[in-house]
Amino acid sequence: MSEKLSATAKVYRRRGLFMVLLAAVMLEATTLTQFFFARRDLKNEAELRAKNELMVSSLKIESIMENVETATKNMAWVMTEHLDDTDELYDFFHQLLFTNPDIADVAMAFSPSYYPQMGYWFEPSSSRSEGGEIVDEEIGSEQHDYLSMPWFKKVFDSGIGSWSEPYFDNSGGKSMVVTYAEPVYDLDGKMAAVLGTDVSLSFLSSLVENVRLYPNSFSKITSREGRLLAASPDSVVSGKALRQEAEMSDTGWTMSIVIPQDEVFESINRLGHRVILLQILGLLLLWFILSRTIKEQAKLRQVEASKEKIESELKIASEIQMSMLPKIFPPFPERTDLDLAAAMYPAKEVGGDLYDFFIKEERLFFCIGDVSGKGVPASLLMAVTRSLFRTVSAHEKSPQRIVSAINDSMTGTNENNMFVTFFCGVLDLRTGHLRYCNAGHNAPFILKGTVGALPVEPNLPIGVMPGMNFKEQETDLSFDDSIFLYTDGLTEAEDADHRLFGEERVKDLLSIRRTAEEHLEALETAMTKFVGTAPQSDDLTMLFIHYMNKIDPEESERHLILHNDIQQIPQLADFVETIADEMKIEQSLAMGINLALEEAVTNVIMYAYPKGSDGLVDIEAIMRKKSLEFIITDSGIPFDPTQVPVADTTLGVEERPVGGLGIFLVRNIMDTVNYRRSDDGKNILSMTKNI
Repeated sequence: MSEKLSATAKVYRRRGLFMVLLAAVMLEATTLTQFFFARRDLKNEAELRAKNELMVSSLKIESIMENVETATKNMAWVMTEHLDDTDELYDFFHQLLFTNPDIADVAMAFSPSYYPQMGYWFEPSSSRSEGGEIVDEEIGSEQHDYLSMPWFKKVFDSGIGSWSEPYFDNSGGKSMVVTYAEPVYDLDGKMAAVLGTDVSLSFLSSLVENVRLYPNSFSKITSREGRLLAASPDSVVSGKALRQEAEMSDTGWTMSIVIPQDEVFESINRLGHRVILLQILGLLLLWFILSRTIKEQAKLRQVEASKEKIESELKIASEIQMSMLPKIFPPFPERTDLDLAAAMYPAKEVGGDLYDFFIKEERLFFCIGDVSGKGVPASLLMAVTRSLFRTVSAHEKSPQRIVSAINDSMTGTNENNMFVTFFCGVLDLRTGHLRYCNAGHNAPFILKGTVGALPVEPNLPIGVMPGMNFKEQETDLSFDDSIFLYTDGLTEAEDADHRLFGEERVKDLLSIRRTAEEHLEALETAMTKFVGTAPQSDDLTMLFIHYMNKIDPEESERHLILHNDIQQIPQLADFVETIADEMKIEQSLAMGINLALEEAVTNVIMYAYPKGSDGLVDIEAIMRKKSLEFIITDSGIPFDPTQVPVADTTLGVEERPVGGLGIFLVRNIMDTVNYRRSDDGKNILSMTKNI
């Protein structure tokens, strides 16, 4: 045996000398090649970072402008029916400023002598003071001739809402602003005024100051006509530079980032000075490593043979493990009420994740789980858990009892103190009623128009303690709703810099409409691209269930759940817009419905729950052939808005008591408004609009 090792060592020593000489010749050529590609990659990275920063910054600005534009259009529509009372205008201005913190001030500039008693110029305005109070004043005059202002003339002449060029507001906020103006028509269809809302541009300065990708890079924002709106301090670059620009479609503004090339290539230039020394050291190190490893090569061959045998056995184990799980998709091709797909990607040859599903008595039984630990022990416990799920659910319909039975079976034989996070659900395919029980697993995502987390009781994982009292929960899925279950190998996937893939990226990908299999492919592709060359650190399993049963062809439902946070109010506009598109409701009617819904939900958010506490507002939309009904449910203090006295809009602002305008708007827009207090202590307000 020693003679064979000696002969093998001589062969490897000769090969080692040849490799060192060959490496010395090739190093110089490869260094130049690497230097070239490194510069190219650094340039591409700088451009990509600039593009991403431009996209994020421009989206922030466009989001603010879009919200302001929508709010202004809604208010202009409402104003049509309230032009007969000028005192009432300020109430609507206050409401607009209250629900839209991005709006600095609002003014309504009337056509000349529209109200003869008010004079030739009449422009009521409400603006925020430095202390946060709202100041009302009439600013129209010969000195403030709004009739000649571009924002008024453009809209008044064209009858189309538009954004103005930035200008200094010397009558309201005393700052640089941009105005969105929308025409207001009276009941006869004649243009009565132009409603303008101002957005202060002070936020632009802080935005560009924070965009500094390199020490001497800078950014700037220019208007449609090329005016400089904001720029980073010391925004001068000498020499060659990389430039990226992004144009914002609504405002026509352009945001630019300029990066000096010297800073982009600084690291690679500094590295080039050390390459020669590293080459010499590398050759010496190579020879040292070769000389040390030659003696071990023969022994390593024996180790490799043993390793190949182990890998072969692990491969067989992996095939056995995967064969236990459903892997043919679509799994129920004959069904039209369900679109389902699942996938599992073990971090090693065998993994500790599991999923399973089957249909029994028109109920979909499904589960997903993640065993603590990895490798062979985790895979064995995974197999046990999946088998127990199949055995227990064969004669049990309650997710709580299924989880409890699995837990009691495992804790009796769990000598290694391993546990399983587990989620079990039973979906009635006829009604969409979902019962589920969570055992320490990640909360699934639920897709009901918007993407959010399914409310779950955390409970303890399976296998921790016998006799655990697991809590069961339930909800209802409507046609086109989906639920996405996953293990933490998705959200906790890390790139080379140890950044997590995160829940927000998952939510963004789920918000795009796709089939179940396309959703999983998109998530796996995005995660793989994000992780890059970093090794997979944990098992990954995904299960997507798309409920497609139309329970009543004449009726469909949509849900939206909000927290009692006024910042979530803008989600209502997207919710109503989706419903309006589906029911083909004209835009003016949809805007009115949105206003009524916004008033009702705002009242719940502001007053239903004690200050500082977290509560939910459940908005259910029932779409029928000739009507649209909204049911707003909360668990707050009892309050019947229909008992609020009708606001007397004939009184002046100072004479009229505070409150009542919100329910006044709801009653005027909706056809029926009803309230009841449920037996389980919930406020239920229903509002119906005949279509």
